[in-house]
Amino acid sequence: MTDAALTPTPNDCALPRRRSDFATFNEAIDYAARSEKGLNFHDMRGVLTRAYSYSEMREDALAMARRLIGAGIGKQDRVALIAETGPEFAALFCACVYAGAWPVPLPLPTTFGGKDNYIDQLAVQLQSADPKLLLYPAEIAEMASAAAARQGCAGEAWEDFALRDAPDCDLPEASPEDICYLQYSSGSTRFPTGVAVTHRALIHNLFCHATSMDLGQNDRVVSWLPWYHDMGLVGCLLSLIANQVSADYLKPDYFARRPLAWLDLISRNQGMTLSYSPTFGYDICARRISSQSHVEDRFDLSRWRVAGNGADMIRPDVMQNFVNAFADAGFRAEAFTPSYGLAEAVLAVTVMPPGEGIRVELVEEERLSGTPRDLSRPARYRAIVNCGKPLPDMQVEIRGEDGRVRSDHQIGKVWCHGPSVMHSYFRNPEATAECLVPSKDGKGAWLDTGDMGYMANGYLFVVGRAKDMIIINGKNHWPQDIEWAVEQLPGFNHGDIAAFAIEMDNGEEAPAVLVHCRVSDPEERVRLRDQIADKVRSVTGMSCVVELVPPRTLPRTSSGKLSRAKAKRLYLSGEIQPLKLLEAA
Repeated sequence: MTDAALTPTPNDCALPRRRSDFATFNEAIDYAARSEKGLNFHDMRGVLTRAYSYSEMREDALAMARRLIGAGIGKQDRVALIAETGPEFAALFCACVYAGAWPVPLPLPTTFGGKDNYIDQLAVQLQSADPKLLLYPAEIAEMASAAAARQGCAGEAWEDFALRDAPDCDLPEASPEDICYLQYSSGSTRFPTGVAVTHRALIHNLFCHATSMDLGQNDRVVSWLPWYHDMGLVGCLLSLIANQVSADYLKPDYFARRPLAWLDLISRNQGMTLSYSPTFGYDICARRISSQSHVEDRFDLSRWRVAGNGADMIRPDVMQNFVNAFADAGFRAEAFTPSYGLAEAVLAVTVMPPGEGIRVELVEEERLSGTPRDLSRPARYRAIVNCGKPLPDMQVEIRGEDGRVRSDHQIGKVWCHGPSVMHSYFRNPEATAECLVPSKDGKGAWLDTGDMGYMANGYLFVVGRAKDMIIINGKNHWPQDIEWAVEQLPGFNHGDIAAFAIEMDNGEEAPAVLVHCRVSDPEERVRLRDQIADKVRSVTGMSCVVELVPPRTLPRTSSGKLSRAKAKRLYLSGEIQPLKLLEAA
């Protein structure tokens, strides 16, 4: 490449910014291509390897759209795309949209689980999406083609597909009510449900995303988030196209190997103002920095205006640790921007107004568990993070089991309603009916998010997932409380612990805790197990089953979150084998 080709796309240009005020995503791509902005891809050390303007992306997408049509892909056909962070995926996603097909982003293989598990996971998602074609990078051809062959769909490396003829043809016209893409929710590996998102829903959420972040002149994004997850795909790719924002990317595996490369790239990029991460991303960075490090000599985080946080339960202690670690590098606590959302609402439902930072309320354990206060024990509290206000045109209600709307500070199910709510789960009317309830005014549907929370003065506070709740003797316990308790012990990191309920031989339920163990001595393992059990008992008042498992055993979702449901399933099936302990004679 020439030096000119390696000049990053600019933050701003003469073309007036439009905050995603389009009828379809096709129109958004067309408008972005008139700007000089685009996507910039970097290697593991943050060196720019490809500057990809939106105009070049559109040109490639139109050629690929003609190839898709030439290959027999028609309107509403699904095209599965392995979501590698790079220009090929960006062009192919847009090509599917131009061709009227539905792109289906699917995950890359991870370092966990091995080749066979990845083929199994991919095959199950292909079976659900029923695509006509799977396109993938050549380096995973063996695994991807095996999964495609198992499901009887065509598979081809995108490098080969790009060599096909691109015959002239008419592209179909898109309607706002057309499905734009299918998004597989992060936990969907065994029984996947594809979220069908219309152009109208997508455009609405992208407009709200820009409005809530007060996206303006000279804003620029840095991201390492994977493009097969809604936070990475919608928040850090589609939103940037629809709102004409330049971005700089590291691949997710680059971040996994060198987390501080994310902050290095932010520091070197003089125009960077927005970047997003789940809690664990901030946690990893704070842990990698020694208290003796002179962070101000390496990093400059002073321009970081919006440090978005979402995709899992937001932990104020982790956020404070990040502030403590990087304040000397110019990071400001008020840059934190908590949010709440899910793929079933495209991406975001609520966002904290920029500049308000992390705000918490201390909530008594009894309010979270729904039981009367035990006056014989001291009161215990948990810090619940404020997840912000509903997006424009989005309504959020907290409902009890009877369906009635609850008042401020009363915990219940989180429901939302608005233009961003999904169309349906693809070919799954039963699952759709379980979570979508038609609105009484006939305008759209209310979405049961499956999460628990409460409202206070127009702000949403999320306390946990309803399906993850552990109910012992009629009392509700959040698995996060048990996991956080174990994390207070030395040597444990966020994500090392999975808590869930299991049925004992006597038919009663008990909490089980799986914990990554890095201790090899059997006697030390026994002491560690007992220490963990004592810690959980001191915090929750419950006795629990503690199982020590090898490091890197606990499964994660595509976004990097702990998957408690899968951990439970693997444990009960015997696929997760606890380490042997040397019991005292």
